[in-house]
Amino acid sequence: MVLKKMTDKTIATHNGNFHADDVFSIAALKTIFPSIKLIRTRDSELIARADIVVDVGGEYDPETNRFDHHQRGGAGERENGIPYSSFGLIWQKYGLEICHGEQEVANAVDAGLVSNIDAIDCGHVEGVIKGITLSQTIGMFNPTWQEDSSFDDCFDEAVVFASRVLTRFIAAASGGISAKAIVAQAIENAEDPRVIVLEKYTPWKKTVFNLSEEALYVVYPAPTGQWRIQTVPAELGSFEDRKSLPKAWAGLSGKELQEVTGIDDAMFCHNGLFIGGAESFESTMKMASIAVEE
Repeated sequence: MVLKKMTDKTIATHNGNFHADDVFSIAALKTIFPSIKLIRTRDSELIARADIVVDVGGEYDPETNRFDHHQRGGAGERENGIPYSSFGLIWQKYGLEICHGEQEVANAVDAGLVSNIDAIDCGHVEGVIKGITLSQTIGMFNPTWQEDSSFDDCFDEAVVFASRVLTRFIAAASGGISAKAIVAQAIENAEDPRVIVLEKYTPWKKTVFNLSEEALYVVYPAPTGQWRIQTVPAELGSFEDRKSLPKAWAGLSGKELQEVTGIDDAMFCHNGLFIGGAESFESTMKMASIAVEE
């Protein structure tokens, strides 16, 4: 007799039309229970026998792995008032494990992904970004009235898509947190607080904006080996800069820019005066020095 593995779980969710919360819940569970038997049903006997029940069954009890939110009174809400859908309930119990014990990463995924799906599923849409949402994208995996596709087959396709999104969201959150520490150290190490130097390109805008009121420019290497200088925005997401690059450089490149700057390997300056660059680090720092003093 073959013993049932700890990872072999029977997971029940509702059949028929599906939404982002149940799709992402299954995608999340599959990252820690790679061998699962999925049952899509509303049969109460099958639901009762399942190891984990998601978005059906009328019960929330994390100790017994029951994760529904449709019962009277729901299943609680966050401090910001967003109610939990099944995905949020799953994330409360398993999010930290899915993120390999990185609490800050799990929190970032909850804030940026999970809570939005919860909000839309529960009709708590105030503050949710307008336009097509991830929840709507998942919804479009359902067969239309003109198609003969199986709901279960379409659900499986949606789970594959959601698994990839979740994996990349976790990676992005982890990368952003690691980048914060690197950029914070670069701010601390800066010889001139107005010019922050990164030894390797690292996402920097949010950290520089939040940690340094003096920073005007960030210098970093390009993937091709040259160096770049970029302006710090006046506000996050704004096209306005704390201080633009010199107006005389706008739109110039090659010899024209070299003549204006006096830097023999200056390469380009964007017409919007927010980014420029040179072949060498030393020359890019000269560009920064000129820009700071102008």
